[in-house]
Amino acid sequence: MALFDSGPAVDRSVPPASPGMLGRLGAAVGAMAVLALAAGCTSTPTSAGSEPQPSAAGLEAYYGQKLSFASCAGYDTTPGQKKLYVEPFECARLKVPLDYQNPKGRTMQIAVLRLAAQGDPGQRIGSLVLNPGGPGGSGLTQATSFATAHAKSPLLQRFDVVGFDPRGVGSSTPAISCFTDSERDRGEDQTTLLASSGQWTEEDTRRLAERCANGSGGKEILSAVGTRNAARDLDVLRSALGDEKLTFAGQSYGTRLGAVYAEMFGKNVRALALDGVTDPTLKNPQRRLTQQAGFQQNFDKLAASCAASLDCPLGTDPAQATAVFQKLVQPLIDKPVPAGKGRTLNFTQAVGGITAGLYQPEVWPVLIKGLTQLKQGDGTQILKVGDLFGGREASGVWTNFLEANLAINCNDEVRRTPEEEARLRADIAKSSPYVATGRNVDGVTRDACESWPGEPSLGIPYAQDVRGLPAALIISVTGDPATPYAAGKVLADEIGGVVLTVEGARHTVAQDAVNPCVNAAFAAYLIDLEVPAKDQRCRL
Repeated sequence: MALFDSGPAVDRSVPPASPGMLGRLGAAVGAMAVLALAAGCTSTPTSAGSEPQPSAAGLEAYYGQKLSFASCAGYDTTPGQKKLYVEPFECARLKVPLDYQNPKGRTMQIAVLRLAAQGDPGQRIGSLVLNPGGPGGSGLTQATSFATAHAKSPLLQRFDVVGFDPRGVGSSTPAISCFTDSERDRGEDQTTLLASSGQWTEEDTRRLAERCANGSGGKEILSAVGTRNAARDLDVLRSALGDEKLTFAGQSYGTRLGAVYAEMFGKNVRALALDGVTDPTLKNPQRRLTQQAGFQQNFDKLAASCAASLDCPLGTDPAQATAVFQKLVQPLIDKPVPAGKGRTLNFTQAVGGITAGLYQPEVWPVLIKGLTQLKQGDGTQILKVGDLFGGREASGVWTNFLEANLAINCNDEVRRTPEEEARLRADIAKSSPYVATGRNVDGVTRDACESWPGEPSLGIPYAQDVRGLPAALIISVTGDPATPYAAGKVLADEIGGVVLTVEGARHTVAQDAVNPCVNAAFAAYLIDLEVPAKDQRCRL
């Protein structure tokens, strides 16, 4: 899968998505991310690798380190990961500075997982580094999924497949931690009031930042996990892997990371395969509104497919499906329903579970089953979908996906005033009415990043008019609800690349190996640097 984010504030009713998360949902229920920001500023063309380029001065010890790959025992943070991180996978830790302006200060450890190339050593090209999206998705887990999905692909013969948990994520240390598993099971990890009748105050945002700082190792950790620092880590990883040039495949949020790396370290790029592109010119409000319109479109498609059945829980008139859905879920704001094993399903969890399933049509029958149960007062199925998407395992252990998502977005995105936040929430309810609470949000919602330490560091637009890069492969799905198709051409124009158009209605396709046409183009590009014809199309 590949989610992009749900915005700087984690809003469980508008889930973030990451390639790795969606992949797990697909595997678990039969198949299963989002960024962009505001308006087109012009900029001077930037040649790849030209100044200003981050200097390695003072970073020699980091760039000169050699990774010692060994057993992955101890790299898992959940029981499910423990079952995945076994031979032939091997793991290592990469040391990077917490603050690149102070390389002799505190350090962080980036967890790295590798599957060594399976073919003739003389035919090995180098490392293929993956990012699953999110932000907050685990690259370690994604690498194991990728290896399974591409088991018969020449990619595994020619490349070491490498996944890494970006700073603050998963098995990397320190990792972002804000909530206990029990709090998350009870739905108490909500960081906006989009779907609540209570008040969200400045004091609430302050307490949120404090509890995240306390759980993560300090305020300096919270302010260190943005995308630009992750791109710097990626370049240190490239060097530690022994690669002169980076070969990178990123999906959803991973396309943002790849584009920022290209902007900062263009001379070090061999190949960029970017799938499910986030628009580098759109700020959070525009990105969120565009994304939510896409989810509404897929909700409408779900309703239309369901309406063919007389027992459809959304009714037989697709035009009325949103209203029917709202009557089902809005009462959950005040009165959650039982959802098995002592848990309940509230409004944010219900809308979040449905939204998670909208990423891929293969999951829609599961959503229909869940809505049928919900009409009978049972929220078990919908809660399961949301759990899988958010990183909860059957054992009750959660990954830190949503918490890392919050932290990274707080460091990337410009923060909004309460008035701007309320206006955005109201606009989202108009563009995507299936998520509407039916309540006035004025005065009850704030930006969860409001009290976050430090200042946002990404800068939007980013990766503008970057020249001199090798041609990128940009994969865009016409009916992608999370990262709209048009964003692919925007990024291609900025960094130079060819858009492979994929006709369908899902979010990201390449790393999951779901389509032979895409698989062939993906492999040809990464191995031989062959870009597809400009008019080539694949169909799901």
